[in-house]
Amino acid sequence: MASRSTLPDFTALPLHPEDPPHSAWGLYGPHDQLGSLNRLTDETVAQAARDEIRNGSRCLPSEDKPSTKDVFQKPPRTVNDDVWTFNTQSSTQCMFLCIPMEKSRVPNRIAKGDGLRHFAYQKEKKFYNGVTLEDIHSSKESSINGIHAWADMGIVGRGILLDFHSWRLAHNITYNPFETRAISLEQMHAVLRDQGTEIRFGDILFIRSGSPITFPPLTARRRDSDPRLGYVDAFSKLAQEQIEELASVVPPRLAGVEQSKAVLEWIWSNFSAVAGDQPSFECWPTREDWALHEVLLSGWGMPIVRFVTSPGE
Repeated sequence: MASRSTLPDFTALPLHPEDPPHSAWGLYGPHDQLGSLNRLTDETVAQAARDEIRNGSRCLPSEDKPSTKDVFQKPPRTVNDDVWTFNTQSSTQCMFLCIPMEKSRVPNRIAKGDGLRHFAYQKEKKFYNGVTLEDIHSSKESSINGIHAWADMGIVGRGILLDFHSWRLAHNITYNPFETRAISLEQMHAVLRDQGTEIRFGDILFIRSGSPITFPPLTARRRDSDPRLGYVDAFSKLAQEQIEELASVVPPRLAGVEQSKAVLEWIWSNFSAVAGDQPSFECWPTREDWALHEVLLSGWGMPIVRFVTSPGE
């Protein structure tokens, strides 16, 4: 059973000295494909349902994924069929249903969930539980570390919203999602403290960073924007020349969660998955010689969900 009391201490990672930094390979068995989602036990989900469900409202993932649809007839019968084509980014499209806290607007539309074959440890070239590129590409039928394991299990849990956007406005803190700017652990602790939000083991963390009121240095050419909206909405309101200017920057510069061992320990000790309205969840490019993507996805098997929007956005 996955619980905080049975979780190895962060300082004990990696579990095996020959494995990549901070990895927990083998914690749930050598062939596990659920990773940190093992924390969403029946007891954990049932407790969340008893404590948090108020009105029974449901939500669906957004339908604005980049895709093409070809509808065709199947004569001589009066029948139509269709073929959808879209990029799963290594089988990473997934849906999270979170049980929202009563006083929290947990985002309810999800565009991208990074799966366990998406981003490997770059130096070791290995994915969760030591899976290699050869393991994934050796056969078209290979499903190792695919999201089918998530679909078979079903992902349901208690989601908590860390509303960094509202907090920073209240504290007059500037923010630009199109810059490499880190949301620090100290700031995240302050947000949760001011919200009065309690973390429970196995929670799904949502971070709402929002968008700036202005887009320096492109303010003069920008379209009107609503400071309440997230990255996707902010990006959609940019003029074409702004988009082209941002696209010319390689690697892209993005705001997000800081890379630090303290952040890793906090996430490891509490959550089953993480999510945000940012394109990369973490600030980019990374300020360290490692990335959160490496440790979360390939070290712990922890989903990273991106481009999340909130109700009404």
